[in-house]
Amino acid sequence: MGQASSAAACAHGVDHEEEEEEGEEQEEEKGEGEGVRSLLFSGMDLTVFAPDECLAAVFQKLELSDRRQCSLVCKRWYRVEGQARQRLSLQACVEIGLALPALLERFQHITKLTLKCDRKRCSIDDDALCVVGRGCQQLRKLKLKACKGLTDQGIDRFAKLCGSSLRKFSCGSCQFGPHGLNSILQHCANLEDLTVKRLKGFKDSSEFILPNTSCSIRRLCLKDFPNGQLLVYPLIAQSKNLHTLMLSRISGNWDLLFESISVHMASLVELHIEKVMLTDRGLQAVACCTNLQVLYVVKPSECTNKGLSAIANGCPKLCKLHIDSWKNNQLGDEGLATVARNCKDLQELVIIGLNATMSSLSLLASNCSSLERLAICTSDTFGDLELSCIADKCLALKRLCIKGCPISDRGMEALVGGCPSLVKIKVKKCRAVTPASVEWLLTNRVSLVVALDTSPTTVAPEAQVRPVQESNIVRENAPVPLTRSPLARARFAMAVVACTFMRWSASNGS
Repeated sequence: MGQASSAAACAHGVDHEEEEEEGEEQEEEKGEGEGVRSLLFSGMDLTVFAPDECLAAVFQKLELSDRRQCSLVCKRWYRVEGQARQRLSLQACVEIGLALPALLERFQHITKLTLKCDRKRCSIDDDALCVVGRGCQQLRKLKLKACKGLTDQGIDRFAKLCGSSLRKFSCGSCQFGPHGLNSILQHCANLEDLTVKRLKGFKDSSEFILPNTSCSIRRLCLKDFPNGQLLVYPLIAQSKNLHTLMLSRISGNWDLLFESISVHMASLVELHIEKVMLTDRGLQAVACCTNLQVLYVVKPSECTNKGLSAIANGCPKLCKLHIDSWKNNQLGDEGLATVARNCKDLQELVIIGLNATMSSLSLLASNCSSLERLAICTSDTFGDLELSCIADKCLALKRLCIKGCPISDRGMEALVGGCPSLVKIKVKKCRAVTPASVEWLLTNRVSLVVALDTSPTTVAPEAQVRPVQESNIVRENAPVPLTRSPLARARFAMAVVACTFMRWSASNGS
């Protein structure tokens, strides 16, 4: 008994000591907080004690407009904000050419630069682009849009100046052609991302796009080439490390091209095909990419269930599948059922103009247990029965979009007890769905967000329909929250940083 009582007394003493230490720590923290507040309200500018690194870290947390206003406070903030800036977007009109040296001298550590010009105005010329090449030695990403004053010679000079650091190059609605693009590919050995849209220099050119022997491109996006299929063929074929390929509105038959390059695209993971001449033969060639996980097929010329089934059989790792059949009645249940049987890891499915029925949707809901996003648009066969099947079996579904389908309030009622993981549902142009069913649905599932638009012609902005709750009512005597200007917020943040820095310095010195 004596030993037990002594042990209990010791334990009680230890607990008492711990409580005293915690109380002392809380008092110290409270005192430090009061000290910071007193210094802030004393009128002293504590930002002078904060190092430049801390000041730059605070600037990076601000929005762009707030950051610009803060840079005009004093010379030090102006200098630090310029050195910490890594992204810059400029209106690339011809008048900015004279100001470029001063701008680039201020922003010496730019890694991402966007030069965008209005199509009705004259853009910068080759000399201005060379100034950019000399002033931005750390440039990793460059985007050119509607810079009609640039030629192949200017692109060639720029590529020689900063080709070693460039990782991403994007151009659209420019005048240069294959020669300038070849200069980028030859001198930028570390280029990983290339986007080319609407280059007018391709119209009257027959020069092929030939990448470097050590081509390291992982993402390639090509759009709006009138006669560019044969010109870009060597670029696609020699990109051995290609991860993402996006093709849109490029003339020519792509079946033969996919058959010839599918063997070299074993590393392809994401493929976007939009408005190109493609048939089942081309889809069968794409099916050889066994590592494919994301596939977008938008408005192909001639594709049937046979091509879609070939994709499902050859690419079992598919996670995202978007199909816009463009009123093609040859795509339907048969191809979708094959996808449901073989692509069991499917997480996102978007079908537009594809008439899916119970036979394929039931199989899809049963086999694809990881399906989180489903969008069904312009389907004449998707009604209340099909929606009830989705509600009963898709347990992991989080987002549901239904547009232009013959569903009604009866089908919406099935969502009250179904799809337990559902977060948001969007219903557009479904005339039989009324706001009353939406209100009743939200009454039973308060956390659900519903966007309803029953107009067949106009698209109304998304609105979250919710019953009025006590927490949403603003009371008359409620205190009005204080709002601070961007400058006040920045000063407050840097004052706290300065006080913390001074406290650390004092503790290290002691």
